[in-house]
Amino acid sequence: MAMAQPQTDSSFASVLHTNQQSLFQQVLRNPERYRLQIIYTQINRDRQNKPVFANYYFHYDPSLYFNPASTVKMPLAFLALEKLKGLKKKGVDKNTTLLFDTSQPWQRPLYKDTSAANGHPTIAHFIKRAFLISENDPYNRLYQFVGQGETNRRLHEMGYADVRITRQFMGLTPEQNRYTNPIRFVNGSGETVYVQPPAYNTDSFDFSKPIRVGRAYLERNDSLVNKPFDFTVHNALSLGTLQQLLQSVLFPQSVREKQRFNLSKDDYTFLYRYLSQFPSETTDPKYDTAAFYDSYVKFFFRDSTRRLPAGVRVFNKVGWAYGFLTDVSYVADFTHGVEYMLAATLYVNKDEILNDNKYEYETVGWPFLYQLGQTIYQYELKRPRKFRPDLSAFKLHYEHRDPADKRPSLKEVDN
Repeated sequence: MAMAQPQTDSSFASVLHTNQQSLFQQVLRNPERYRLQIIYTQINRDRQNKPVFANYYFHYDPSLYFNPASTVKMPLAFLALEKLKGLKKKGVDKNTTLLFDTSQPWQRPLYKDTSAANGHPTIAHFIKRAFLISENDPYNRLYQFVGQGETNRRLHEMGYADVRITRQFMGLTPEQNRYTNPIRFVNGSGETVYVQPPAYNTDSFDFSKPIRVGRAYLERNDSLVNKPFDFTVHNALSLGTLQQLLQSVLFPQSVREKQRFNLSKDDYTFLYRYLSQFPSETTDPKYDTAAFYDSYVKFFFRDSTRRLPAGVRVFNKVGWAYGFLTDVSYVADFTHGVEYMLAATLYVNKDEILNDNKYEYETVGWPFLYQLGQTIYQYELKRPRKFRPDLSAFKLHYEHRDPADKRPSLKEVDN
């Protein structure tokens, strides 16, 4: 839906302007330059602990394109678990080994997952890797399992009409992305229990609206092309849809029935755990905690301490690519009885050249998102509530590293 102008709530803008940090104010004063969009979702509970949601916007425009990057891993994870639930009678679940064959020359087989302690590729392990530090190949495998056509049809059917997920992270053409690999699920004895044949999506997509960003870009051979980068056929969805997708899983009763994913109680617990667990707590995969610290994919709390405040958990998904940074989060502070949602995206590419890997993530993007996160967190700590929320639904059992585990840690990944 196109809007005449971006939506800003004056009361929310007033909250943002309480933080006078210079970089933070510089970005707020230039929302067009930074393609900035923010959604703050206030949550108030009634006497029965039922949550009521109120969204507040700053420069929000669902027609303004941002590259969603790794945030699309979130709905793919939800859809993969939903699809597995439908295959339960076939003897398949998220911990069943699945093997990827090929039917096209550009496809990549997968018979072993070296990041898994047992070496077996599984949907559960893909989701962990996609959430914990945002690895890319797990997304490709979830995409191949769910299917391009099924992904978009299902999300549109659920009411998420502006979603377009058409690309794997493999540098493929639009036509190549329509194909997905043949897949075999095998049991502990190596016997095939279910086969998913290769697929080709015949559905059409609306690419009629050109989407071009920047003034130039580098091609794969590093030659400069002096025209804007074309995102017309790239993945796309609005920030509001991302917020709704996360809300639909964390608070399924708060959205219309058709907007809910068909998941089991165990699926919800699994998702909550890995949307919020720290790499330092995770035993499998075993990530190097110097490279992948607790706040690594928690942009609203990512600062030099690399830690979150005691008692705080963030259930979220981030994305970064082409100079775009995005985070969609639910924050729960169990110590102070505070909860809220916060979603934001901005573009930090001063030279307006894409694919040159010269983006201001470190100097502008991450510092801004941290300042935004702290502004809202501090506001929420002081905000009066009629009823203190019971957050026990999000109080989870997390894993713990075994100090005696001498396996090497993963230090480098594609994310």
